[in-house]
Amino acid sequence: MRFRTTQLSAAEYEHSGLRMITVGTNNLPGRGDIVVYCPNTQRKNLPIAVLLHGVYGSAWVWSQRGGAAHTAKMLMESGDIGPMVLAMPSDGLWQDGSFYLAHHGYDFGAWIVEDVIDAVRMLIPEAADSNQTAIGGLSMGGFGALRLGARYAEKFCAISAHSAITHLDQAKHFSEFVIPTIPEIDQSVFLTMQEQAGVLPPVRFDCGREDLLIAYNRRLHQDLTHAQIEHDYQEFDGQHEWPYWEEHLKDSLRFFHRHFDK
Repeated sequence: MRFRTTQLSAAEYEHSGLRMITVGTNNLPGRGDIVVYCPNTQRKNLPIAVLLHGVYGSAWVWSQRGGAAHTAKMLMESGDIGPMVLAMPSDGLWQDGSFYLAHHGYDFGAWIVEDVIDAVRMLIPEAADSNQTAIGGLSMGGFGALRLGARYAEKFCAISAHSAITHLDQAKHFSEFVIPTIPEIDQSVFLTMQEQAGVLPPVRFDCGREDLLIAYNRRLHQDLTHAQIEHDYQEFDGQHEWPYWEEHLKDSLRFFHRHFDK
């Protein structure tokens, strides 16, 4: 079987288009949760937008702190974006954050790029035949989206990040837990993108001018520009906080929409 166990919320108790999935996988030390937003549509094979959370968070924060389902519904109703499924997984819940990397005998990156996407296709009828996936995230999740999106470029049609950690050494700003030594290329967004430069899907990222990570994001932009790696970079007013991410999720969803096949 693909997973040890699977659980899907009952339709009669769901609300606001939000569904809950829990799966058992060998990539994690325990079970993994995914919150899924499904638009009210008769269409099938909808594209999937994976949204990764930051440190201290879990599967619920994009919807219950960032209003992701509300934002997606509003943009779909206005015609700004077409129907898509949002998949909002936990990071595996290792200490303050797994950083979506392989360590301690588990693969928190494979959980995202293999298990999460497969589970959504298996259990959510609207996405059953989906062959288009985009990936985005904030802070630690921005690191995960940029690095995993580049490392597994063949799986994604677009990558977006907000207030991203751009190298694992920046984890010290958020967590005292130490991830064991891993290859430098897996610690660096730039090195991963440089290695994958010829096959990268469209990439965008943004950061608030008052964010503690702004200098790192500017440096990534400069490094990518000097390496002639195509990308979009934007700065806005704002700090490392939910009001910023809630507002600029709109930019990610519009970006994904532009790169999903119509």
